[in-house]
Amino acid sequence: MSIEEGSKVQGKVTGITNFGAFVELPGGKTGLVHISEVADKYVENINEYVSVGDEVTVKVMKVEDNGKISLSIRKAVDRPKDDRPKGGRGGNGSGNKGQQRPLSFEEKMSRFMKDSEERLSSLRKQTDSKRGGGSKK
Repeated sequence: MSIEEGSKVQGKVTGITNFGAFVELPGGKTGLVHISEVADKYVENINEYVSVGDEVTVKVMKVEDNGKISLSIRKAVDRPKDDRPKGGRGGNGSGNKGQQRPLSFEEKMSRFMKDSEERLSSLRKQTDSKRGGGSKK
């Protein structure tokens, strides 16, 4: 069986290190699930998530020319769009779930300028208070 990038396959955990888990794939090849690809949250101890001998579904992330295969357990799980982890730098930044249309460039620029002016004003106040505050004679 050929291992192709983007495919999901069943495998068996054959080894665990502090940086990830080795998974034997169909056809006898072995790939690595890096610790950052085990779960959607920070994993301090990989042994809390997988053990040697576990059957796991993995997504093939990359197959390199030298034979290395990068795998992901967390990306192999199909989740509804609304169930995906929040955060990062996506979206329109409005924080308003009821808003249907995306912001136009002008609206984004206006919001950016307003936020920038507020931050600059706050920074100037902090700097001025440090400079001329309490001179004693």
